Amino acid sequence: MSQEGSVGIVETKFFTFAEPPRELELEGGRTLGPITLAYETYGTLNTEKSNAVLITHALSGDAHAAGFHSEADAKPGWWDNMIGPGKGFDTSKYFIICSNVLGGCRGSTGPGSTNPATGRPYGLEFPVITINDMVRAQRFLVEHLGITKLLCVAGGSMGGMQTLAWMTRYPEMVASSIVIASTPVLSAMGIAFDSVGRHAIQADPAFKDGAYYDNDEQPDEGLAIARMLAHITYLSDQSMGKKFGRALRFTSEYSYDFNSEFSVETYLDYQGEQFVNRFDANSYLYVTKAINYFDLGAQFGSLDNAMKLVQGKTMVLSYSSDWLYPPYQSQQVVDALTRQKKDVTYCNIQSDYGHDAFLLEVDVMKKLIGGFLEYVMTPARKGARRQAFVDSETDLGPPTQSSASIYEGHRVDYEMIVDLVEEGSRVLDIGCGDGELLDQLIHYKGVDDTGIELSQGNIVSCVRRGISVIQQDIDKGLTTLPDQSFDFVILSMTLQVIKKPDFVLQEMLRVGKKCIVSFPNFGFWKVRAKSLVLGRAPVTRNLPYAWWLSPNRHVLSIKDFRDYCRQRNFRIEREFPLNKRGWVWSGHLWPNMLADEAVFVISSR
Repeated sequence: MSQEGSVGIVETKFFTFAEPPRELELEGGRTLGPITLAYETYGTLNTEKSNAVLITHALSGDAHAAGFHSEADAKPGWWDNMIGPGKGFDTSKYFIICSNVLGGCRGSTGPGSTNPATGRPYGLEFPVITINDMVRAQRFLVEHLGITKLLCVAGGSMGGMQTLAWMTRYPEMVASSIVIASTPVLSAMGIAFDSVGRHAIQADPAFKDGAYYDNDEQPDEGLAIARMLAHITYLSDQSMGKKFGRALRFTSEYSYDFNSEFSVETYLDYQGEQFVNRFDANSYLYVTKAINYFDLGAQFGSLDNAMKLVQGKTMVLSYSSDWLYPPYQSQQVVDALTRQKKDVTYCNIQSDYGHDAFLLEVDVMKKLIGGFLEYVMTPARKGARRQAFVDSETDLGPPTQSSASIYEGHRVDYEMIVDLVEEGSRVLDIGCGDGELLDQLIHYKGVDDTGIELSQGNIVSCVRRGISVIQQDIDKGLTTLPDQSFDFVILSMTLQVIKKPDFVLQEMLRVGKKCIVSFPNFGFWKVRAKSLVLGRAPVTRNLPYAWWLSPNRHVLSIKDFRDYCRQRNFRIEREFPLNKRGWVWSGHLWPNMLADEAVFVISSR
């Protein structure tokens, strides 16, 4: 057992409530009690009880999220790589709680528990439970611990569903939320996989209508098949191809029989065998049914109505190769939160691991989650002047063409933009790069900030600055944002690299009362001279790339942009030709010659 960076030896505790006649009323109309929840805690609850983080687990998880139960344990808790001192959920700062869900089989009341009315295990007499029932039970536990408001609720997969329920059912108790690899409603495909898994369990001759607890034979075969089927959905084509391919496990030639011989087959066999040693078949039926019933939009009339209730900050994480809960489902949550003008950050993490990536892609997650929680815990830090976070050890993905890092050194346009933005404005920065401009606007003007960025590495930098940022391709538009929902929309040194500048500018003017646009001026005298005299593509301070590396798709000058605004009937409210020394006199001819960049403030007529 290794305890480096671990919470060490931990103890599972138990909390019992809903004693008759005060049973818990369930969403399905029945009552249940008494109820016991198994739970573990890591870290120390501070005096103000303001540092508590509730971790909600996925289908096959339990209360044992981190650490070891004894010195002899070979394997730590299921999210040990994310929970502990210095990790994403830093136990030197936060008090972490994780409980086994209602309906589970790892210490919490479920179908394998004793029914007080009969003295025998409930079996299928256990009432059908929902995600909301699980969350309501967790609320009793949180209140039992003396906590009135959670710093954060976080969970992946089914844990993300529980997090969404917390955000909307008890928003006053949640300062922030982290929804990981989840969905507001299970798709038909997800329901289908769960249904086949339940059929496999119920078709096992040892199932005996759920009354198998006292029998020698258990429905192990059916449960193993259900697990094997589900496990396929947790992986991806890429990860299975890399890990297994078509390799044979115990032989170099085909056996010409129906035994497991491919490596992927024996791997699934192993997963099924291991699962039956720690999970109850009836619990599998009940928990998958709870997942199937979850439909956040239907509960509140629409997803927008649900997100309207959210009070705290939200981070949503998805994974590029997740086909069980694909990224578009996370995007639905982000879009609804954005339409309701909620504080939301979103990143679609690039990974080949499929749905299981939320248990494996810890390098990026540690930075995202650690940075997010830091500014929830100490919001006063946001906007302080500080050096950008740079991590050269971990490859977080290269900056995109919209990144501010294209332009090295002093950004003259940033100073001008900060001067132009009004105090306390609601600002959207498109192609926000590593968040430097928004950082300045927060510090000097106290703006309500949102960034849009494509680069994963830049999103990490923004989060670690305390900036709310959404990963999105601006060329696909801002359709999720309401009209005139921002005071200022900024596009700094990005216009020339986007694919659809006309479309993007019209979208900006739809969602913004005023738009600030900066771009390199291709009419600058050095650019003209290099083209005319040397006959070569220009390389300058604001056009730093050789032609074969240049991200620039569009060549425009100050005069070109004026003409464009006139043709589109956009109002040019202010115009600032700039060079490295500052503002150039804004006449009709010389600024286009002497300025190597420009800042325009435009609006709709």
